[in-house]
Amino acid sequence: MPKEQLELFQKDSQTLENNFREILLLTEQINVLKALLRDTQAGLHNYSWNPNGNADGDPTRAQDHTEVMDKEMSNLVNYVLKKLREDQVQMADYALKSSGASIVEAGTSESYRNDKARLYWHGIGFLNYEMPPDIILQPDVHPGKCWAFPGSQGHTLIRLARKILPTAVTVEHISEKVSPSGSISSAPKEFSVHGILRQCEGEEIFLGQFVYNKAEATVQTFALQHEASEPFLCVKLKILSNWGHPKYTCLYRFRVHGSPGDLS
Repeated sequence: MPKEQLELFQKDSQTLENNFREILLLTEQINVLKALLRDTQAGLHNYSWNPNGNADGDPTRAQDHTEVMDKEMSNLVNYVLKKLREDQVQMADYALKSSGASIVEAGTSESYRNDKARLYWHGIGFLNYEMPPDIILQPDVHPGKCWAFPGSQGHTLIRLARKILPTAVTVEHISEKVSPSGSISSAPKEFSVHGILRQCEGEEIFLGQFVYNKAEATVQTFALQHEASEPFLCVKLKILSNWGHPKYTCLYRFRVHGSPGDLS
């Protein structure tokens, strides 16, 4: 891997680590503010009035203090949410649907069929709400919003937004903490990436094989092990195994990074 790309990945990794540290620090500050706000609100109920109508304390001043604390806490919460919504990868995604990328159905495995993902009326199924393969090209990652295919092995062919010299890919899955079942055994484990020559129909060029570790961060970026000798318009992702689910594998998001190539 070129030294420049290695330095870029190290820099991105450091940025990600710094952002998470900042979020943790802000979360601690929010907890402190919450405790102070509770104490202040509790204090408002302790003000008593003497027979002459004079207050032992100043409720107006206490109320103003509470409002300030509440506003500061709200600002911090909004800032933390903004940080969480930021794209931590900080690299262009050429497999993003909104940028023009798409799934080539002819080069993609069949989706997993599940009767529970079908609506019925008088016993007749009329609406299937299984997620299509192109859900993996979109940034909306929430439990259940993934493309599932039967078994532990499958593949998908992606037409990128433009020709690029690919340098890395990113795989994203949900964590066990937010999984409704408490398990992510359907997450992909081993996978390989291939560049496709001649407009998605040519020879497959092996770019690397990797392991998505479900015990690590939900978003994992992998530097390609083999450099591309020419720009690719299409990339094939092959899932070789999952983390133990016997019926299907579920893929949430897949990104492709690199440098723009010749569009001719």
